Amino acid sequence: MLADLQEAFRVAVLDPDAAMPAGLTAHNGVAPARRFAVYRNNVTLGLASSLESRFPASVRLVGEEFFRALAILFVRAHPPRSPLLLDYGDELPGFAETFEPAREVPYLPDVMRVEIARSQAYHAADAAPATLGVLSAMPPERLGEVRAVFHPAARLLRSAFPAATIWQMNSGGEAREVTDWSGEDVLVTRPNLDVTVQILPPGGHAFLVGLRAGNSLGMAAESAFAEVADFDLPGAMAALINAGIICRFEL
Repeated sequence: MLADLQEAFRVAVLDPDAAMPAGLTAHNGVAPARRFAVYRNNVTLGLASSLESRFPASVRLVGEEFFRALAILFVRAHPPRSPLLLDYGDELPGFAETFEPAREVPYLPDVMRVEIARSQAYHAADAAPATLGVLSAMPPERLGEVRAVFHPAARLLRSAFPAATIWQMNSGGEAREVTDWSGEDVLVTRPNLDVTVQILPPGGHAFLVGLRAGNSLGMAAESAFAEVADFDLPGAMAALINAGIICRFEL
């Protein structure tokens, strides 16, 4: 009985057209339809506000009214599955791709994915980044066999749009016209205290994806060269050390 009431309450609190669940009463014995409607509205707007807090660049990109309408529909279709709201909204980019008004802003879902990656990186576990000295101490003839263990905060994204540039412009960066609409490969991480967002050079995404999958440096480099013939391997090695995305190197 209680389980049935709870399920009816859950359904009704997210559906503005649903009737008030049976069995609810006020202190004066009157069916509290108006109070329930206020509660339902507060729940929906509260969850929508949590999404606005997690996606500030996306809000700025499309405007508060547009984002609020999107967020309310998302809340009703995808209510939280946990009382912890730190990761609520991970499905929002996919939902935005089906939101008809958002078709005029096709890069919005990928900007959201950058914001999700930043949020995940911020809350990831701490780990000490590996230094160049560790790699230099390994036998040179065996460097191709080395495998890398990624920092828990590292996130990789591939976008058909300049998603990182658009995110940066809507996060307090320089406001300018985007003239190059080429796609961007993005690395998000937090080696120390600050989350960083970096646009990877050609071949960098393939190289890091290979390493993250457990491939050796040699195999990851082959993947990068297959994608970009003039891939800068020495530069990529220096960049991954400087970015602090590797915790340790292993033979």
